[in-house]
Amino acid sequence: MEKHLSGILKKPHTLSPVRRRSNTARRFIEEALNFAGITINGDRPHDIIVYNDNLYERVITEGSLGVGESYMDGWWDVPALDRFFERVFRADLKKHFEGNLHFYLHALKSRLLNRQKGKRAYEVGQRHYDVGNDFYRDMLDSRMTYTCGYWNGAETLDEAQEAKLDLICRKLALEPGMRVLDIGCGWGSFARFAAEKYGAEVTGVTISREQTELARNNCRGLPVDIRLQDYREVDERFDRVLSVGMFEHVGYKNYRTYMETTARCLEDDGIAFIQTIGANKSLFTSDPWINTYIFPNSMLPSIAQIGEAMEGIFVMEDWHNFGPHYDKTLMAWHRNFEAAWPKHRDRYGERFYRMWNFYLLSCAGTFRARVNQLWQITMTKPGRPQPECRMS
Repeated sequence: MEKHLSGILKKPHTLSPVRRRSNTARRFIEEALNFAGITINGDRPHDIIVYNDNLYERVITEGSLGVGESYMDGWWDVPALDRFFERVFRADLKKHFEGNLHFYLHALKSRLLNRQKGKRAYEVGQRHYDVGNDFYRDMLDSRMTYTCGYWNGAETLDEAQEAKLDLICRKLALEPGMRVLDIGCGWGSFARFAAEKYGAEVTGVTISREQTELARNNCRGLPVDIRLQDYREVDERFDRVLSVGMFEHVGYKNYRTYMETTARCLEDDGIAFIQTIGANKSLFTSDPWINTYIFPNSMLPSIAQIGEAMEGIFVMEDWHNFGPHYDKTLMAWHRNFEAAWPKHRDRYGERFYRMWNFYLLSCAGTFRARVNQLWQITMTKPGRPQPECRMS
């Protein structure tokens, strides 16, 4: 009897290797989250609610990919996901998970391959921008501008996007009759605005079939030519060359090629312009979850990478950062997304909803935490007089 009882009493203290790993994983994640001021199963809006205890091992094993996929699978939730990620990024918790195998394999592929070359350049168009024009129409502003708005003095998303488009035109010193190349023209919001408000003649190129079709329709009757074409294939001369929210898809192996292509297409007295999300340090790969589910082959440039790419080709005239405006833009998109979701639920399903929710709110958190920036860069060719144009 004593031997039997003694065996029973000892059993709770004898854990299997799997259980020990699970407990260790939870302690590791709990300590990291506590550092960011986040409590597991707490009652604050930014606290994480865990439904599946396998989450901890999955996050340690798979890093950011595991974080995003487990959210899509319904393993965890947060009442205010944007606030959760603001705390995660402010505390730089990503460094706790960069030692996993998936991260290093993804980084190695990015180093060895030119992920934005040839057919790969069109992949992001097919997998992200071709999701559905009706879906984007409901989420975005009335002009369908899928880039950061400019909220100085703006009250609504429509006002912020119009202010951004007008700011770009002023930085370009646009005049009637000027020929403009819009690299990555989206659904034609800039092309239409520049043609209507400034009398410009715009050629827009995009790698999305859905965008090409709708942009042509949106710009019908205006001096606008929309093409399904890779920017590297353009070989004409323009008074102005710009890209708005496209440079994130260029890739560090192609930054120099982008600058050379822009210079080739730009008149000697012209102005070039880039609006792009930027990283605080030089990266050579994208976040694995973002790369897998949102923007295939994307990559955020740094100041050093852009500067090196333009060296000897362009003079930097102005570098404007208004990253916090992207937080407001993403939250406005998310409100529109939530309001329109009942209309799209049957077509896209719950997993897509959670994926898009994670995408919009986690990105808002990165800008709120100042991990990501939003830059507008104005450039000219060497030897040209400095242009007289508004820079803010």
